[in-house]
Amino acid sequence: MSDLKNSFEDIHYRMNEEGFDYCFDKYSDWSEIKDEKFQKLKEQYLKSKKELEQYIIDKYNSYQ
Repeated sequence: MSDLKNSFEDIHYRMNEEGFDYCFDKYSDWSEIKDEKFQKLKEQYLKSKKELEQYIIDKYNSYQ
């Protein structure tokens, strides 16, 4: 449990120092964290972020 606690302390620090988006999209994939719910939520976040980005690009292009 100590390793997991340290991992979440690291994530919390990175979120505050680097920003939420950068923390998960660029800084690390955090694959070493063995927490099923965390991994699921992280993947959902990244997928939704990409879908939203593509939607905005498509809408923008449709107005050109």
